[in-house]
Amino acid sequence: MMTTTYSLHKITDTGNFGFCPDDYSRFKFGDDEVAERFGIGLAEGFIKAYLENGPVPQLVVVSSPYSFIPTATFAMKNHFVFRLNRWLAIHGHPVLQETKVHRTITYKEDYGELDAAQRLKLIGNDSFHIDKAFLEGKKILFLDDIRITGGHEKMILKMVDTYDLQNDIYLLYYAELQNKNIHPNIENYLNYHFVKSIFHLEKIIQQEQFFINTRLVKYILNYDYESFCIFLQNQSDKFINLLYNMALGNGYHTIEAYQKNLNFISNYLFNSKHKSVQHGN
Repeated sequence: MMTTTYSLHKITDTGNFGFCPDDYSRFKFGDDEVAERFGIGLAEGFIKAYLENGPVPQLVVVSSPYSFIPTATFAMKNHFVFRLNRWLAIHGHPVLQETKVHRTITYKEDYGELDAAQRLKLIGNDSFHIDKAFLEGKKILFLDDIRITGGHEKMILKMVDTYDLQNDIYLLYYAELQNKNIHPNIENYLNYHFVKSIFHLEKIIQQEQFFINTRLVKYILNYDYESFCIFLQNQSDKFINLLYNMALGNGYHTIEAYQKNLNFISNYLFNSKHKSVQHGN
């Protein structure tokens, strides 16, 4: 078993990330156009670093763990797969397979605000699950968008030990914090570089390439009620239904901090349906 870590961008200086902070923020809140650029960039970097000069076995790609609502990394993973599959097919290698890491716990805290110890404490009670039999004899590519303290990586490797996986493993990141003098909350700086308020989400949600994710849903449900109500009334019924379905799928209706905003959505959808029936639609 061999474990290899690869990151496309190495963060050593807060004045030069190697990528646009606004783009990263938009990506974290569902901009699929940015996710496409990130996924293609990571795939091309990985091909050049590890695949060009030798045989390529069956690879299995695994996005960052999630319950029901995908993470932003899942959108990046899609485009990573599309780009890598084209290269694999052209060169006569087997195309990627996919599987999922299941997680059991969801939390409302903003991970990007925390230091290393707080991150480990928050996710330490979580458990990750994967299909060991499906992975037998294959190389695994674990994808994530950014490595800050390695907290999630520790959980992945703990899962690897628990399941006694003997596979060769690649841990792939779009970016990695390598300067330990930079506080881990630099992640929060990047996450919110473009999204300063709920109203900045409109430029992302209303564009053609949009992919709903966990961060976006939690951010909206946790926002102050008055602003949330104004924001929601400017969105399409299609988006509001999607938001509600995703929130229920992740069990967010059981989290007290989200219930007031979710009740507003539920009432809004019920009233919209009632009015539609009244008018014969």
